[in-house]
Amino acid sequence: MAGQSTQRRVRPWVTDVLLGAGVAVTVSIVISANEGGRHGPDRVAYLWAVGLGALMLVRRRYPVLVLAVSVLGLFAYYAAGYPAIGLAVPVAAALFSAAEHGRITASIVAAVLVIVVSVVFRLAEGQDFSFVVGYELAGHVLLMGAAIALGDSLRSRRTAQADARRIAELTEARYRQEAQARLRDERMAIARDLHDSLGHTTSVIALHADVAREALGRDEAAARSALELIRSTARRSMDDLRRTVTLLRSPGDPPRTVVSLANLDAVTRAASAAGFDVDVRVAVDTPLPAPVEAAAFRIVQEAVTNVVRHSAGSRVEIRAEQHAGQLTVTVADTGSDPTPGPEPTRTEPIPDPEPTRSAELAGPPAYRDAATGVVEPQAVARSGHGIAGMRERAESLGGTLTAGHRQTGFVVRAVLPLEPA
Repeated sequence: MAGQSTQRRVRPWVTDVLLGAGVAVTVSIVISANEGGRHGPDRVAYLWAVGLGALMLVRRRYPVLVLAVSVLGLFAYYAAGYPAIGLAVPVAAALFSAAEHGRITASIVAAVLVIVVSVVFRLAEGQDFSFVVGYELAGHVLLMGAAIALGDSLRSRRTAQADARRIAELTEARYRQEAQARLRDERMAIARDLHDSLGHTTSVIALHADVAREALGRDEAAARSALELIRSTARRSMDDLRRTVTLLRSPGDPPRTVVSLANLDAVTRAASAAGFDVDVRVAVDTPLPAPVEAAAFRIVQEAVTNVVRHSAGSRVEIRAEQHAGQLTVTVADTGSDPTPGPEPTRTEPIPDPEPTRSAELAGPPAYRDAATGVVEPQAVARSGHGIAGMRERAESLGGTLTAGHRQTGFVVRAVLPLEPA
């Protein structure tokens, strides 16, 4: 784009210089022929030719002024008695420039004025009428008319191109708006279908949940059948929900950050940058359930953040081990006091009266500042609530979390069951 804009700025300037040079050279050649006039060409005559060409450098900004100066300069040249140079050649470029910039009336008036003054002056001097009017006049008129017509046609073509570009831009904008409107309508239709589908699925699940509850202890086969129907209905509903969300997602939506133990380097990078020696060991045999892996990742993230903020040590160890149907996550440092703010250090779990289990299972947590009411979607809670947040996350999955001082430093240990309790 920068190269194109530069080209557009330079090209008119180069064109004007070339046109001015052409006018100066052409008029100088005609002057050097030394035909007619009361005295031969001198330095002033050639300077006049150069000045006539120099007017082309400002023809775009002052087209009418350039035309008027060219006409008056031509009259002054002939009044000084220099050799004849014709009429059309000296003023053709000025006529073309004025017509190119939409000054058609000024061009025609100037051409008529030059022709009339020239013919009257030459006839008053006693020149032959048939030669002046019958021979030379037609050539001058044709050349001036051609210059005016060329300038006007160039202006018309540029105007047509600009109009075509505007029409193309407006058409493109209209098509884009129509496409966006169709996309909105399609998304609204998908949302309505999703609402109807989820409403139906919820009704079926609620109905058969009542059937299973009534059948418990009476008809085990009916209870199992109802529960199986609930499970299959919920699974189909989740599949439909995933497909619908995929359709509703815009192509330009930014991808979500992958929350996985395989991406712990994103967590440990801050500790390494702060001067800690980080030792990470992950021993996982089978793929972990997504809620468990997300909780483990966030617990490690919060614990490492607390180490970076509060620990005076130089080493942090991260362990994630899978055994006996559970995942054990341990973060230990060699510091002396990494406890964040007023949070009391305890070695036993502290139950939370209202654990946000549904929010934890749904995805990354959201912490609300009690003072401002602002919800923070980041995994790192404010100072003083980090351990409580990690404990809530572990307990939402049926696990436990302990945090406290050991002989080697401060240790955070979470035990997360791989299967829901």
